[in-house]
Amino acid sequence: MTQRIVVLGGGFAGLWSAAGAARARAAFGVAQDQLEIVLIERTAWHSIRVRNYEADLSDTRVELDRVLGPIGVRRVEGEVTGIDVGRRSVAYMSGGAPQTMSYDRLVFALGSVLARPPIPGLAAHAFDVDTYAAAERLNAHIAGLPRRAPTPGRFAVLVVGGGLTGIEAAAEMPGKLAAAGVAAPRVILADHSSRVGAGMGESALPVIGEALGTLGVETRGGVSVAAIDADGVTLATGERIDAATVVWCAGMQAHPLTAAFAVERDRLGRLAVEPSLKIKGLAAEFAAGDSAWLLVDGVHSSVMSCQHGRPMGRFAGHNVVCDLLGRPTLPLRIEWYTTILDLGPWGAVYTEGWDRQLASRGAAAKRTKELINRDRIYPPRSGERQAILDAAAPTVQTPPARFK
Repeated sequence: MTQRIVVLGGGFAGLWSAAGAARARAAFGVAQDQLEIVLIERTAWHSIRVRNYEADLSDTRVELDRVLGPIGVRRVEGEVTGIDVGRRSVAYMSGGAPQTMSYDRLVFALGSVLARPPIPGLAAHAFDVDTYAAAERLNAHIAGLPRRAPTPGRFAVLVVGGGLTGIEAAAEMPGKLAAAGVAAPRVILADHSSRVGAGMGESALPVIGEALGTLGVETRGGVSVAAIDADGVTLATGERIDAATVVWCAGMQAHPLTAAFAVERDRLGRLAVEPSLKIKGLAAEFAAGDSAWLLVDGVHSSVMSCQHGRPMGRFAGHNVVCDLLGRPTLPLRIEWYTTILDLGPWGAVYTEGWDRQLASRGAAAKRTKELINRDRIYPPRSGERQAILDAAAPTVQTPPARFK
């Protein structure tokens, strides 16, 4: 009888979970007709989501079939709607019709979603870069601004959220506006924290400030948005900011379907997992990426980033096969942590360690960022089976290169 591993999600963790499982299946000499690996994803694409703030999105998606096909993973295009742990089955919508699929082992890798608080007008009027489609919509809107009827904030962009995504979106915005033919743009980056970019650490803050200042991006700390409309926002203080473009980048949460598991979750909704990536308290279910949390070095919790999502996926894929076959699993441990923040044409800032000590800045850090975003985090582009399987080995890469 064929056994089945089902991976939910085709992002960084999901793709590498499926590839890691295919590698382990081959390494243990198990035939594909004995162990089926299925990946369910709502689109046909693996999105390089961390690049959605960029102006050119043409190289930010990879066809899933070019990666999954050569390694014998079946892709199902569908939107996951439910999980029944007792029956070991997944419900999803495909082609407009409800479907179910049973599993022997499951990897939950549906990732994270943009946090959307109940602010009036947020859903109707704000833009974001959470998905490829949303990023395309924002870029098309920016390009069309000169054709809009004149309003006080027609050429003003307000980015809400001073974390990594918000800073990167704001740093890229003056260039997008200039390319659209806007002669005197205004870009504002606002955050509820008193200091924009505070999460990047004290050593990086002056660099971020210098870069945003050079790019002409205004920063506003201690800001709370009360309402959004087509022409701008109203703050909790009653102050009005006119802006025809509001980009919401204020936080992430685990995919809401983590609630299908009656187990411990953290404040972001993430599922607590063992070092093997098995969900704590469950027998056949694993989780990886933004939907899972693990003390990666015994002290620090995993972060919602491809830096942790990719190794979590590789280990989850390997271990889910081991668990099914009764073999020992491998514990994931990551001893290093870096953050490389893109600062648009100015460059980037590179920090090392959980205390985020400045390691590199400007053009040198930008080279590291581009190495990561345009090469390191992509699956092998050759489409060769062995190259894909080799890339899925349950290992942790060394830190990215530092350039001078």
